[in-house]
Amino acid sequence: MSTITRSGVSRPAPAKAPRGRSRRGLRGNPTANFWLFTGPFLIGLALFVYVPIGWSLWLSFFDARFTVTPSEFIGFENYQYMLTNDDFVGSLITFTVFAAFIVPTTWAFSLSLALLVNRLRFMQAFFRSVFFLPTAVSYVAAALIWKMSIFSGVRFGLMNTVLGWFGADGIAWLASPDPPWYWLVLVTVRLWLQAGFFMILFLAALQNIPQELYEAAAIDGAKRGRQTFWYITLPQLRATSTAVILLLLVQAYQAFDEFFNLLSNATWGRPPLVELYYIALGENQDYGAGSAGAMILTLLICVVTLLQGKFLGFGRGDESK
Repeated sequence: MSTITRSGVSRPAPAKAPRGRSRRGLRGNPTANFWLFTGPFLIGLALFVYVPIGWSLWLSFFDARFTVTPSEFIGFENYQYMLTNDDFVGSLITFTVFAAFIVPTTWAFSLSLALLVNRLRFMQAFFRSVFFLPTAVSYVAAALIWKMSIFSGVRFGLMNTVLGWFGADGIAWLASPDPPWYWLVLVTVRLWLQAGFFMILFLAALQNIPQELYEAAAIDGAKRGRQTFWYITLPQLRATSTAVILLLLVQAYQAFDEFFNLLSNATWGRPPLVELYYIALGENQDYGAGSAGAMILTLLICVVTLLQGKFLGFGRGDESK
């Protein structure tokens, strides 16, 4: 079509803008995109986490020896057996000792590394990578290195060689619980493996502390060092410290690889997971009792987590309080 102007000259009508194509398919369907990307993860989570937890809870109420499909319901007898089992209760005591060593030691060492790296003015990325690198090492490989090379218990082992330089006799580090030298081996290997990861967490928190706080403290006469650390740095790290302690406690409950590989078949020094391994996969293969013990351990972790969150303020979102 065309239009006629006042001068009598006809002009073509302006062409209409083409309609935009409707977005079809996955690009125009955010719901489909959501399930496409999260679906595989949710399926894996359900199959490998929630289904085994539910199956373990179901087995804990049955007499399940040498079978995972039992038929004899026995109620809470498995729970009663585990709570009166000296070996399982002793493993909880072992965990308490292990946590008393490893949690404060790792917290203090990781924070110290973060403070040192944060103060560097050159090669900070290098040292950050060096300290973080051990987290990529397998717990099994690290345990075998500690057992066969560093604390091997023979005169050619690294630690016994160092002791020999000072005229001391060699020590059988992993031979017996008296004296309990094996604690030194267990704590040092886990400290080496974990400290770098928690150093990164503390380092990120340190770099988020406003510098204005230190400037205001300097104006008020506070000395850099111990005073600023106790009254500025440490309070600002409260939320990070709480999260670190929580993770350390949970990982201490889940300790398995280093105990199993360092202490082999020793009847002493077993944490809860190692004791449950021998109950469920040992000679009797009592899956029912092992599942009951796993449920008790899970409940214990939940209670400890809730108590820690209540007393230490985890999740409040304000590090300054």
